[in-house]
Amino acid sequence: MFLKLIPDNTHIKFIQMRIAALVFSGALIVGSLFALVELGLNFGVDFRGGVTIEFTDNEPIDIGAVRSAVSALGLGDVKVQTIQDFAATEEAVVVFIEQQDAETETAEGGQDNSDAPDVVGDVAQQDASVQVKDALKALLGDGINFRKIDVVGPTVSGELIKKGAIAIVLAIGMMLLYIWLRFEWQFSLGAIVALVHDVIITLGMFAVTRLEFNLAIIAAILTIVGYSMNDTVVVYDRVRENLRKYKKKDLAELLNLSINDTLSRTVMTSVTTLLALASLAVFGG
Repeated sequence: MFLKLIPDNTHIKFIQMRIAALVFSGALIVGSLFALVELGLNFGVDFRGGVTIEFTDNEPIDIGAVRSAVSALGLGDVKVQTIQDFAATEEAVVVFIEQQDAETETAEGGQDNSDAPDVVGDVAQQDASVQVKDALKALLGDGINFRKIDVVGPTVSGELIKKGAIAIVLAIGMMLLYIWLRFEWQFSLGAIVALVHDVIITLGMFAVTRLEFNLAIIAAILTIVGYSMNDTVVVYDRVRENLRKYKKKDLAELLNLSINDTLSRTVMTSVTTLLALASLAVFGG
C-alpha cells in the first residue's frame, strides 16, 4: 500500500485507558445535557416556522438597507446574511423572518375552532412572504432575482419536529435490534450506549455553538448513527472471531487485540469521510 496511516501490528492498550475515557465521555455527556436544557437548540425555519427568502441582484446589495427595509415591516425578528454560491458569479442574500403569530380571534362567525390559530398562522406566513418580496422589489428594483422562497407555518414546523425525533429514535431502536439479533444482548447494550453517546454530544455541540438546527442536521445525525454502528459492527465481528480463536486469552487483552486489528480500517474510513466533509465545507453543498 502506498498510503498507510496506521502501521501494522499496533499494540495500543485501549482498555487500560478506559477509566480516563469514561470520565471524559461522561463529562461531555453531562455538559451536553446541561447545554440542551439551559440553552436549547437554535431551531431553523424548518422547525421553528417562518419565511426564508434567497435572492440576488444585478448590482451590489447593501445589507444594511435590506435589513432596514424588511425590519420596517414590523414582522418581528429579522436576519439578513450573504452566502457565496461558487456555481454562480453573484453573491446571494438570504432574509429570515420569524414565525408569524396566529390571530387571537376565533374562526369566522365567532365560533370556537381549535384549528383556527394554525390556519391563520399559515396564512400570516404567506402574507409576510408577500410583504417582504414587495419591500425588496421597491428597494432593489426589477433587477432582483428571487432564487428560493421557503414558507413554513406552525402546523408544518410542529410536524417536522415530531417526525425528526421519531426518525432518530427509530434509527437507534432498529440498530439495537440488529445488534441484538446478530450478536448477544451484552453487545447490544454497548452499541446502544455508544449511539446515545454520539447523538447527545452532537446535539450538545449544536446547543453550545448556536448553529442552526434544521432538517439537514437530522440527516447528519442519522448519518452519524450509521457510521457509529458501522464501526461498532466491524469491531464486534473481530471480537467475536477472536473469542473463538483465543478462548483462554484474558478479556482485556483480547479486546485490545481486536481494536488494534481494526484500527487501520477505522482511521482510513474516518479520514476519507473528513476529506469529503472538508470539500463540502470549502466549496459548498
